[in-house]
Amino acid sequence: MFGYRVPAPDEAMLISGGRRGLGGAPFRVVTGHGKFVLPVFRKVRFLTLSMCESEVTETCVTRQGIALHVRAVIAFKVGNDHESIINAGQRFLSDQEQMSVLTGRIFAGHLRAIIGSMTVEEIVTERQKLAAEVLDTSKTEMAKIGLIVDSLQIQSIDDGDTGYIDAMSAPHKAAIQRQAQIAQAQATQAAAEAEQAAARKQAEYARQTAIVKAEYSAEVDRAQAQAGQAGPLAQAHAQQEVLAAQTELAQRQAKLRQQQLVAEVVKPAEAEAERVRILAAAEAQRMKIQAEAAASYDRVALDRMLIDQLPQIVKEAAGGLAGANVNVLNGADGLGEIAAGLVSQGLTILDSVRQNLSGGQDSDGQRSEDGKGGNSLLQLPGGKGRKSDDGPVDVD
Repeated sequence: MFGYRVPAPDEAMLISGGRRGLGGAPFRVVTGHGKFVLPVFRKVRFLTLSMCESEVTETCVTRQGIALHVRAVIAFKVGNDHESIINAGQRFLSDQEQMSVLTGRIFAGHLRAIIGSMTVEEIVTERQKLAAEVLDTSKTEMAKIGLIVDSLQIQSIDDGDTGYIDAMSAPHKAAIQRQAQIAQAQATQAAAEAEQAAARKQAEYARQTAIVKAEYSAEVDRAQAQAGQAGPLAQAHAQQEVLAAQTELAQRQAKLRQQQLVAEVVKPAEAEAERVRILAAAEAQRMKIQAEAAASYDRVALDRMLIDQLPQIVKEAAGGLAGANVNVLNGADGLGEIAAGLVSQGLTILDSVRQNLSGGQDSDGQRSEDGKGGNSLLQLPGGKGRKSDDGPVDVD
């Protein structure tokens, strides 16, 4: 639109004519938006708000009297507030290049003043401190002309041909060189150790490889040998199995033949022997039974005969006592004993005869000797006898 002006984002629009600006300034400041300006009656100028740079190269003398060549770079700009814009516009609006020149001169003066109060060692080792002091000292003056400093960088410090800085750095250089040599030696040693370790590893790897190859070769040879022996071993094993089968067959045939012999010869012979034994035993048993029957018959007949003859035997024994002189010691009891003794003597004689006929054994399995039996002894006729049960009996 005709008469409507808009400043750039990094510019401030200064409108002069008409009403005065803020604080009695001869112009009004417009930033960030447009403004309608009447032609002919109003005049518009623009002040840059972008970053500017100023380089300072100055020879300064330290507190020790040593001249140093210092090179520094200052980054500055016009402040964003209306007061800074008004101050900078009144001073640099017609020639904005003068801002860099004036800023360089201001910082050069402060730089010489501050370096003059420091030693070379402080300047070299504390550059940040030097820059901070220069900024603090120049801040007030820069604000008066509407400028603010963003940064100050001291790029180089040189003592020319004096050699002070080199001498000052010599011990450090020597220490650094010594450390570098030590580090180099350590690196060389480490490299040698690494090479030795690598050589040992290679040797160990070669040894292990050789061992593995040898084991593999031995295994291959063993497998080949086993493969070569497999045929004969299999043939021998087959022959062994054939021999075992033949042996087992022979054993079975021998066992079968033995069973046949047992069935054909031994069993019939045993059966015949058992038959003969049974027949002989039966015959012997028959003969024994017959003999026992005959003997039983003879004993019965003999017993009957003896029983029939017992009265006669007793009578004959009593007759033998007829002419004997008998002394009876105990009266009637003595006579009873004599009579009982005669009967007992007759029975003893009867048993003796029976035992002699049956084989000479008495009822207790003892043979009777001299006609003796039981507890009585009788001698007939005309003999003497003594019976010791109830008292002596004398016969004359």
